[in-house]
Amino acid sequence: MDYRKRVTSIAKYLILAACLVLVVKYSEGIFGELKGVFSAVLPLISGLAVAYVLNILMKKLEKVYFPKSKNKFVIKSRRAVCILLSLLLILAIIIIIALIVIPQLVNAISVIASGIPGTLNNIKKFIEASSDKSEIIGKALATLHIDIDGIIKNAISFASGVLGGLMNSTLLFVASFTSGLLNFIIILTFAIYVLANKEKLAAQIRKVMKAFLKDKSIEKVNYVADVTNTAFSSFIAGQCIEAIILGGLCTLGMFIFRFPYAATVGAFISATSLIPILGAYLGAALGAFMILTISPIKALLFLLFITILQQLENNLIYPKVVGSSIGLPGIWVFAAITIGGGLGGVMGMLLSVPIAASIYKLLTDKVNSKLASGEEPLEAEENLETEEKQ
Repeated sequence: MDYRKRVTSIAKYLILAACLVLVVKYSEGIFGELKGVFSAVLPLISGLAVAYVLNILMKKLEKVYFPKSKNKFVIKSRRAVCILLSLLLILAIIIIIALIVIPQLVNAISVIASGIPGTLNNIKKFIEASSDKSEIIGKALATLHIDIDGIIKNAISFASGVLGGLMNSTLLFVASFTSGLLNFIIILTFAIYVLANKEKLAAQIRKVMKAFLKDKSIEKVNYVADVTNTAFSSFIAGQCIEAIILGGLCTLGMFIFRFPYAATVGAFISATSLIPILGAYLGAALGAFMILTISPIKALLFLLFITILQQLENNLIYPKVVGSSIGLPGIWVFAAITIGGGLGGVMGMLLSVPIAASIYKLLTDKVNSKLASGEEPLEAEENLETEEKQ
């Protein structure tokens, strides 16, 4: 028996080693196939993510939509109505922000575009006037062979090239928009299907787990899933609250300091703040661009204001609001965002905080269970908690 077990064990290791050699040898083709499979499955994964976010809002609405009613029509229509209301509510928020931001942004771009020719002519007149009045400037221009008319022509041709590039980019955008619209329809359809049948899907998953896993393993999987779900749902709620706070503070500050486009910039910063830490800077760039059309000095002052506000948000508001909602200390929130941003960019920032919160909760429970096995470690834990509270 021992001999057979040894042979079986050696055979398993040899098969594993052979598989690893094949993976290394044909890694390029394997990873290429995996990439193709991932691209095909990505809309479904995105649909699950959309369904998860919508489910948070849908559960809130289901508690409001006649929760105690015994009417059969109300009971049967509750899920469909709440899904529709969730979609309409999110769509309404997006449309409101777009109606506030886009007209002002278009106006700012048109102001800058219409002012470029006049600015170039003013620069030309100023240089010519200065060169006539000042012999030093005139000699310098003559020595350097600076052709002002040529510079303006080059600027105009450059602008024409930019416009041509914009036309090509527009065509590419239309093509990508069509493809993106198709993917969006697939994602949304799959998300609605998951939400409409979430209890049935959950029951099927439980059956599969019961068929292939032991009771202890099922308990561990359920525990990890519950911790992860709590961390992600709390993170989404905290992120939305933080975005509203930051947008409100930005709008209030801009009104106090009399910056133009206060409501528009505040709404856009509130929307971009859904991206942790760095999201507000995207809104700040747009705000500075729009204010620049009114006053360059106010644009610089706005950048100073938003930098101070962003530091306040990074060090006080975000760790307190988001960190407390998910049970993760502020220092670990900042560390998670830094590491996640370095590894995965914006998506890494979005996922790093709830993932870190889940790991932190799992480790904390594991450590507490270990310490609770003896009296002295338990006392040490209580002293540690007392020190943290102080």
